[in-house]
Amino acid sequence: MGSTGVRAGGGAEAASLSGQALDLSVVIPCFNEMRRLPTSVAGVARWLLERGRPFEIILVDDGSSDGTGALLQQLAREYPQVRAKTLPRNRGKGRASAEGVDISRGSLVLLFDADASMPIEELPKLEGAIAAGADIAIASRAVLGAREIDQPFHRRLLGKAFNRLVRVTLLPGLRDTQCGFKLFRGEAARYLFSQLEIDRFAFDVEILLRARRSGRRVSEVGVRWLNSDASSVSPLRDGGRMVWDLARLRVGSVGRS
Repeated sequence: MGSTGVRAGGGAEAASLSGQALDLSVVIPCFNEMRRLPTSVAGVARWLLERGRPFEIILVDDGSSDGTGALLQQLAREYPQVRAKTLPRNRGKGRASAEGVDISRGSLVLLFDADASMPIEELPKLEGAIAAGADIAIASRAVLGAREIDQPFHRRLLGKAFNRLVRVTLLPGLRDTQCGFKLFRGEAARYLFSQLEIDRFAFDVEILLRARRSGRRVSEVGVRWLNSDASSVSPLRDGGRMVWDLARLRVGSVGRS
């Protein structure tokens, strides 16, 4: 199950740890995030505490080499709501996300990128879609209401090309599957991620494909997205693997169990 670090607190903090049903689990996969993670966790915790609802933040270290694992333990000591888990080697963002979802307890589960490209303040938009009947609400840079800020042209172009390929081959109607800001009903998240086979960046596509095949409703919601210069996604290194994973999903060699 990995290591966890939790201490008791008062008010909303105590509610997060008292065994009561949690309103929200925020799962943050982390790989070499020493620089950005403290600011991101502080911002998420502060905003959620101000709302006054029980929550937890689950940080999963994906075999980092820069000391992120030790940082997670420090953050777990500093924040009553933080739980930390460390993978012994790098498995990929999908696997780290699945490991975090597996130990989540919230009635809702939010996948959140460590760079906070999608501000936590956008969460009510996704919650509104869940309240309207969706099982999964995904943030999007390509539908009405979306705003991309400081996204380099080449990344925007490659992202649009990848999402068009996804739309044509696997998920018609969804315009942006890759935003790292997705809200699930807790039951749906824990079921879908327990089936996950793709460990790296195309895992989003597999999860959404499984959701559709199981009859779960997916809603796409426009959000404000801020570019992070230190993105860990390399178009050259990761792009080919992502296309290969799409091909595997298309022919059914994964994603059918």
